[in-house]
Amino acid sequence: MTLSRRALLSTTTAAAVAAGAGTAEASPGRRARTGFERLAADGYALLDGDRVGVVTNPTGITRDARHIVDVMHADDRVDLAAVFGPEHGFRGTAQAGGSEGRYDDPATGLPVYDTYLKSGQPLADVFTASGVDTVVFDIQDVGARFYTYIWTLYDCMAAAALAGKRFVVLDRPNPVTGRAALGPVLHREFATFVGREPIAQAHGMTVAELARLFNGEFLARPVALETVPMTGWRRSDFYDASGLPWVPPSPNMPTPETALVYSGTCLFEGTNLSEGRGTTRPFELLGAEGVDGAWAAAANELGLPGVRFREAYFAPVFSKFQGRTVGGVQVHVADRAVFDPVRTGIALLVTAKRVWDGFAWRSDQWIDKLTGSARVRSMIDAGADTDEVVAGWRTELTAFRRVRERYLGYR
Repeated sequence: MTLSRRALLSTTTAAAVAAGAGTAEASPGRRARTGFERLAADGYALLDGDRVGVVTNPTGITRDARHIVDVMHADDRVDLAAVFGPEHGFRGTAQAGGSEGRYDDPATGLPVYDTYLKSGQPLADVFTASGVDTVVFDIQDVGARFYTYIWTLYDCMAAAALAGKRFVVLDRPNPVTGRAALGPVLHREFATFVGREPIAQAHGMTVAELARLFNGEFLARPVALETVPMTGWRRSDFYDASGLPWVPPSPNMPTPETALVYSGTCLFEGTNLSEGRGTTRPFELLGAEGVDGAWAAAANELGLPGVRFREAYFAPVFSKFQGRTVGGVQVHVADRAVFDPVRTGIALLVTAKRVWDGFAWRSDQWIDKLTGSARVRSMIDAGADTDEVVAGWRTELTAFRRVRERYLGYR
C-alpha cells in the first residue's frame, strides 16, 4: 500500500489533536478545549463538502503550538482553499497599522488575501474571488474594544453575508476573564476600525459570544453563522488557567499580563506620552520627557484596588521618544481579581494631567476614538476626578450589560 505524505500527516495530526482534546476534557475548568480542538476531534464534520477559507494570524494554534492552517492543510478531510490575514498579517510579520498584502504562503502554497482596512463590498469581493464556500475565523482576542481583531471579525461577517458565504467562529478564551463588561460604551458617531459598534471598552466576552452579539444586534444583513464553543473554560478564568500556549496576538502584546492592563493603558495612545511601545513592557510602562516621581506618588495616593505604581525611566527603541530616556510609571498588578484596568487607565490620565504641565492630547483627538466619545476627554480637561469620569458612563454601561447577557455562553 502506498501512503502519501499528506495522508500520513493527516493521520498523525488527527491523533495528536484528539489526544490534546482528551487531556483538556480530563481537567474541566482548568484546561480549555478550543473551538478548533473540538472541530478537529469531530473530524471537521462542520466543514464537510465545503471549500474553506480561514481568517487567522499566528495565534491560531493547537495546544502543541502548530498552526491550524498547517494542520488543516495536511488533512484530506478539509478542502482548505485560502487564508485571510488581518492587521499584522497571517504570519505576523507587520507592525501596528500594517499588513502583509496578497501572497502565496511559502509553507503551504495557499493564497493569502489581505483583509486589513477592507470592509463591505470590497471585502465581499475578496471572499468571492477566493472561491470559498465557508469562512472560518480563529484569532486570539485580548478583551478590549479597540483591539482590531474583533472588528476584523465584524467586517468579515458583514462581507460574508454580502458574498453569500457561511461563517464559522472557533472560540478561544478571553485572556482577562469574561466576568464583567467595564468602561464607556462607544457612541456610533465615533465609530472607526478601533470601534465599529456600541460595546463597552472592556467587553468581557469571547469572540464567539461577540459574533453572536454582532449578528443579533448590529449587522443589517445577518450572516449564516455557526460557532464552535470551548469546553473547560469558565468566565472567571484568566489565560493561565487554560493550559494553552500564549502567542503574542500582535507585536506589542507579548504576554497575558500585557492584555490585563491594555484596555486601560492603551488610552495613552491618545496622548503625547509613550504607552510603552518600543520597550519590553508595552502598556505597563508609560511616560514622557520631563515626567518624574510625582506621577507615581499621585497615582498610589488613590489607593486603587489590586495595583501599585513604580517610578520608572526607560528609552523606547521605536515609536514615541525613540532612543530618548523618559520618566513615568510602571503599572504593577498585585491582585488581578480586583484590578479594574479601565478605571486605572482613567486615574493615570487624570493624575498625569495634574502633575505634569506638558500633558497634551493627540491633535487628532484619537482619545475620543479610543474611549468612544468626547466625554472622557472633556471631563478630564474640565478637572473631573476619576470617580466623576467613571460615573459618566454608568447608565450606558448598565444598558450594554443587559444586551450582552443574552449572548453569553459560559458560566
